[in-house]
Amino acid sequence: MAKSSGSRFVIYVALAGNLGIAVAKFIAAAISGSSAMLSEGVHSLVDTTNEVLLLHGLNRANKPPDRNHPLGHGRELYFWSFIVAVLVFAMGAGVSLYEGISHLRNPEPAGNPTIAYIVLAISLVFEGTSWWVALREFRAGKGRYGYFEAFRRSKDPSTFTVLLEDSAALLGLLIALAGLAGAQLLDMPELDGIASIGIAAVLAVAAFLLARETKGLLIGEPAHPELGQALLQLAQSDPDIESANGILTVQVGPNQVLAALSAAFDDNCTTPQIEACVSRIEQAARQRHPEIVALFVKPQTPQAWQARLASLERPPADQA
Repeated sequence: MAKSSGSRFVIYVALAGNLGIAVAKFIAAAISGSSAMLSEGVHSLVDTTNEVLLLHGLNRANKPPDRNHPLGHGRELYFWSFIVAVLVFAMGAGVSLYEGISHLRNPEPAGNPTIAYIVLAISLVFEGTSWWVALREFRAGKGRYGYFEAFRRSKDPSTFTVLLEDSAALLGLLIALAGLAGAQLLDMPELDGIASIGIAAVLAVAAFLLARETKGLLIGEPAHPELGQALLQLAQSDPDIESANGILTVQVGPNQVLAALSAAFDDNCTTPQIEACVSRIEQAARQRHPEIVALFVKPQTPQAWQARLASLERPPADQA
């Protein structure tokens, strides 16, 4: 629950900042006529929408399991995070690219760039604050891993989505500032259009990274290997388990994991003893790892487990 509260705080900060910045950018774009400023306004508006979608996803993901969703609703957050990636690409990058090309075809000097500079400076302060809050939250959970590795390993898209959005926003603001200043100092209004195209490229890259990561979470990624190893050790320590063969895990939400354990029981165990052993393992697993929403234990020989692993590694017959 603490992790969810931290994610919500990051999103609320980003939402408040982006909403105010979007309004200011659109006003500045209308006054100055800057294409890059208009692209930045669209960018902030898209980011604002994204934060609303992420909050909706978090609310849906926290719903308890029911008959139609016995493993919970955790993947709702993954779905809405993927929609965020699509919006960043379609609306953010698409509109920025269109504006940039239009400005290159019909370049016009900015009418009143002063207001644009003021808004850009204010935006840098607000976006920088939001970025720092998201970075601090991300660093708190990344552990010993580097930033990119932590991004790939993360199972909670809400924090890294805001961090990536804010990083793209800061870079976009710097590009817009460079384009506006270059267009004014060099008397080349085309640079404003080029800046808008540059912003589109930044948003496209951010959207690609978000889509790739959330796609993996949406279709099913394994939980962190450390969790699987801990469950295997827990099962192996039970006196009625002869061999804990292996385990398969699937991340079904930011803090929700489905696990299937293959184990060989002592040949002398009766059915009631096996049932009691399974109950002990399940209870101990949930006490130590509350993120486990379901643990299935399958009696299986080590040879059968190895055969199962080998079948997973072989390509399907129609692809062989």
